[in-house]
Amino acid sequence: MNGIIDLSGKRGLVVGIANEHSIAAGCARMFRAIGAEIAVTYLNDKAEPYVRAVAETLPASLVMPCDVTVPGQLEAVFARISREWGKLDFVLHSIAFAPAVDLHASLVDCSAEGFALAMDVSCHSFIRMTRLALPLMAEGGSLMTVSFYGAERAVDHYNLMGPVKAALESSVRYLAVDLAPRRVHVHAISAGAVKTRAASGLDHFDVLLDEVRARTPARHLVTIDEIGRIAAVLASDAGMTLTGSTLYADAGFHVVA
Repeated sequence: MNGIIDLSGKRGLVVGIANEHSIAAGCARMFRAIGAEIAVTYLNDKAEPYVRAVAETLPASLVMPCDVTVPGQLEAVFARISREWGKLDFVLHSIAFAPAVDLHASLVDCSAEGFALAMDVSCHSFIRMTRLALPLMAEGGSLMTVSFYGAERAVDHYNLMGPVKAALESSVRYLAVDLAPRRVHVHAISAGAVKTRAASGLDHFDVLLDEVRARTPARHLVTIDEIGRIAAVLASDAGMTLTGSTLYADAGFHVVA
């Protein structure tokens, strides 16, 4: 990083840290490294100790519970930010979920209920966060979400998450158009395959990692900190001319896959 990429004086919310190996954790570290003040969330009581351990190393100013399926929790996060900060400059949305039985089934066999839940948590929650963030972004801001190459190509064992992530990337484009007059920029980061707790729920994920490594031009997997550097650019003033795009933080995998 250099002086052009600077988040000094900016405040951001990071949703989706599960532990120190999460993509969201790598992004949060980069945000802090170039000056941002950070708020983070944890899913539930079981996840809280792991997230607080990350929050203490950053450090994060606010640590709050946020399960987007629990009525009122997401609203409470933004209400606290409004009370304590009064503004918000950027949001990183890095959450996804599908019931295991539906995730491990072929798309044709997934249930309507499982598909709807995956869509709600993984896609519509980003739209909800956008709506809640807007009153805090009177001077503009940046909204980011994390996607994967399976949104545009059929990836073995990605199953219903492919259509869900495709909907997320489409939502980014429509939100970018809607919010352009407000100087709010919207981005999807298509992250390369990373060994995270969430990704480990996919069938044969270790095989997928090996295949991606072998087909990536430099023959290495991206790290969460490398993904974080892309997010830091998008959160900064240097990224203000970008909006509505899916940016690939995958070491070039998408150009050869």
